[in-house]
Amino acid sequence: MGKLYFVRHGQTIWNVENKICGATDIALTEKGHEQAVETGKKILDQGIRADEIIYSPLVRAKDTALHISEITGIPAREEIRLKEQNFGKYEATARNGEEFKRAKSQFVNHYEGGESMLQLAQRIYNLLDEVTAAEKTYILVAHNGIARMVQSYFHDMTNEEFGAFGVDNCTVLEYRW
Repeated sequence: MGKLYFVRHGQTIWNVENKICGATDIALTEKGHEQAVETGKKILDQGIRADEIIYSPLVRAKDTALHISEITGIPAREEIRLKEQNFGKYEATARNGEEFKRAKSQFVNHYEGGESMLQLAQRIYNLLDEVTAAEKTYILVAHNGIARMVQSYFHDMTNEEFGAFGVDNCTVLEYRW
């Protein structure tokens, strides 16, 4: 049986302000750094074992992963495919904006200036195919949009469930296969 863990990055100022971060490179807040350190301690305390931490190149995920790696001793490496979805013109706008909600339900269409849900699914599913074929346990550190895609890889979801799915900063999810 295989296993992987998913961790969403720590808090950013745009998370606090309810803005879409997307592919914009936003740093962690002081609280975000604290959350990442606490998550590393939690992983250690719970006896979670992994061969490697793989993280998004965006600084909020990278810093979270490196805090966890430092505390747990698990080696970490960057993985470009874990970069958050490019939401185009919606980045820095309200996460609960009506126009964004409508655009988010159109999986085939590109966000103006960004990428489509199907493009995101292709790169995340390809990565997960590799991860699940390996005989290793990984911790993936990435973003809320990536969490949604990982959840859909392991569990059937309706379009509404997919659109509504989200995790809090530094939440640790476990998947088995």
